[in-house]
Amino acid sequence: MVPRPAILAPVVSAMPATPSQPSGPRPIFIIGSPRSGTTLLRLMLDSHPRLSCGEETHFLRELEPIVGRHWRMVAPYGFDRDYWLAHIREFYVSFQRDVLDRRGKLRWAEKDPTYTLQLPFLAEVFPDAQYVHLIRDGHDVVASFRDRWGYRSAARAARSEWRRYVLAGRACGGRSAVDGYHELRYETLVADPELVMRDLLSFLGEPWDAAVLKLDAAGHQGTERYQRFSAERRQAGGDSSAIYRSRVGAGRSELDPLLRRLLRSGSGDLLRELGYLEG
Repeated sequence: MVPRPAILAPVVSAMPATPSQPSGPRPIFIIGSPRSGTTLLRLMLDSHPRLSCGEETHFLRELEPIVGRHWRMVAPYGFDRDYWLAHIREFYVSFQRDVLDRRGKLRWAEKDPTYTLQLPFLAEVFPDAQYVHLIRDGHDVVASFRDRWGYRSAARAARSEWRRYVLAGRACGGRSAVDGYHELRYETLVADPELVMRDLLSFLGEPWDAAVLKLDAAGHQGTERYQRFSAERRQAGGDSSAIYRSRVGAGRSELDPLLRRLLRSGSGDLLRELGYLEG
């Protein structure tokens, strides 16, 4: 007689566990309009013995569509937004932890101007993050766009992009806790870097270290283009310091009438509010 097979209890597939929010030091994001000096600030923070602020990854920018414009494609899988946000956070933090281990540092930061336009998403992924918003005179930003990416790019920056980034960054300040948002000016940073960096490190809860003023002496990731560009700038301005001031105010004299008119017609009120335009 053939034995009857045992009746097995049905297998119940459990919902995959949602990763818990990683503990540890708060994430730091450097935000602001492109060409506002965010690379300089990242290198200064990266020079601190406790902090790692590497080259832009764009990871979070590329992952945002999962819970954004592609949501209708992933929602049918049956997992809610919190599930996806937690897995995005776990992936990104695990990568940054490996970088910290490799570099012998304790806290990570990322500089990516494009994140300035994705701050609500970042706040969902990292509700405890600290944001450092660097603002620069729109005249100088537009001039830097022109020198780096050409006239059409400068025209877009003058017409709307500088304003859009500044307002998006400042909106983050309105939503964040007092210890979540710190705004500083490029002009003040290069004029008195020690004062500004002492204040910034205090905001971040990090100890002062003069290494942040010696960014040329530290090893950094992905700085070749910046080093070439800044070396050309220093030579042209006759400024040998790594934290050079020669470009402050250059846009006021270098912008042609069209770029100046585009900037002031679209952002004159913001320029005046920030003290970059009189009258």
